[in-house]
Amino acid sequence: MFLYSLAAAMGLNGPGTTLLSLLLSALFIKWFLKPKQVQKGRLPPGPSALPILGNLFQVNRRAPNKSLIKLGEQYGPVFTIWFGSSPAVVLCGQEAVTEALIERGHDFSGRYLLPVFRKLTNYYGIVFSNGERWKQLRKFTLSTFRNFGMGKKSIEERILEEAQFLVTAIQNKKDTPLSPNFLLRCASSNIICSIVFGDRFDHEDKRFLTLIELFAENLQILSGPWIQLYNNFPTIVDFLPGPHKKLFQNAKDLMNFIKQVIQSHKESLQKDFPRDFIDCFLIKMEEEEHEHDSEFILMNLFQEKADHLAGHSSVACSIQPLLTITIKKIHREIDEVVGSCRRPTVEDRANMPYTDAVIHEVQRYIDLAPMSLPHTVTRDVEFSGYLIPKGTYVVPLLSSVLKGTSQWETPEEFNPNHFLDENGHFKKSESFVAFSAGKRICPGESLARMELFLFLTTLLQSFVFKPVIDHKEIDISAVISGFTAVPNDYEFYFISR
Repeated sequence: MFLYSLAAAMGLNGPGTTLLSLLLSALFIKWFLKPKQVQKGRLPPGPSALPILGNLFQVNRRAPNKSLIKLGEQYGPVFTIWFGSSPAVVLCGQEAVTEALIERGHDFSGRYLLPVFRKLTNYYGIVFSNGERWKQLRKFTLSTFRNFGMGKKSIEERILEEAQFLVTAIQNKKDTPLSPNFLLRCASSNIICSIVFGDRFDHEDKRFLTLIELFAENLQILSGPWIQLYNNFPTIVDFLPGPHKKLFQNAKDLMNFIKQVIQSHKESLQKDFPRDFIDCFLIKMEEEEHEHDSEFILMNLFQEKADHLAGHSSVACSIQPLLTITIKKIHREIDEVVGSCRRPTVEDRANMPYTDAVIHEVQRYIDLAPMSLPHTVTRDVEFSGYLIPKGTYVVPLLSSVLKGTSQWETPEEFNPNHFLDENGHFKKSESFVAFSAGKRICPGESLARMELFLFLTTLLQSFVFKPVIDHKEIDISAVISGFTAVPNDYEFYFISR
């Protein structure tokens, strides 16, 4: 009866409930009959866990980060929680997160592959790889992106050009209320496409629109409660219908698109004139084809392109809430610093402290990656008096730093003054970990920061945004908060300035 109720709680009914109950029953029998193994190491304490189910019922599936913060208040800044039959060490609060990711960065630099990511990536690419593969790919990626202008004026020009396409697209929908979310995703994706594929896509291009839809749908699925169930019971859930099936099919469709683009690049490659990231990777592959330890192989190229494209969503998810808040002061700062006769530039940011503060505060408040991507320790590690065995899942709870009561004056409120000093100048904060920290910090941080500033200031230079609903009804907090946070989506009237 208990297992049948659990299946129903998962949203299954009819044959699905019966099948899940039978599978769980078989797992319980197997668990009780198999020889019990003593867990290696001295893991920190945590809430009592059920066999097989772990701490499933103690974690809110729609906002697991909030549940973990509450458990941290009870068990301390370092505690253990069980996802199914696998333990995870949770790091809660700035002191624990900073010590692990920055002061002991090498020890905690491993990437733990939860079942869903293991099936999606098979350990290839830069985001979900480890060891020598990760080192080679990261070094090459950062170097190649710099050569193509990441952080330089050429990338700035690409962003400004795309911002003008965005303005034009909005002007074409004049007098019609719309959500800018889709157009923002198109704009941000095109920046990555111009670096990776060598060109941008028209907003009406059917292949491009399909890509945007695939990523948007997968973001929703990955952030939803069903994927938490998948990661707890992958063997069981693989047998069942559900959103995970669509997730994996979307990933296959995306990979087929990438393979077609790469094949086209191979056929037209000119070694002396690389056009984009793919050309550079293909040239590197040929240079190292006889080196047995080279990580420059097609499967890494396929997955790395998927990783790059997936990163576009953070910019769109950050700008959407920015447009929902009262921003008269930003308009005034744009008018004073930029005016209306020229485009904004990255250099303007230093003279626009309030705008910079608002951008940082939105990223802090919406908490886009509340639990970071999964980490693991690269060796047996002594930490806070405990022994964490090599390969253990580690959760650096970024949410506990971005919303920490000791770091912020009003952690649960939107307050740009968190990033302004008494003279109104922008001030940095060590507690701002929206892009994570340490060796696994997001490699696209500088690009994302540039996009956020230039897209926002260009839009506000051109328009006043008037929400369709009353400002008092707007909530910029996340609707879903799993691996990533998904903010509310609102429609606006775009009034030319």
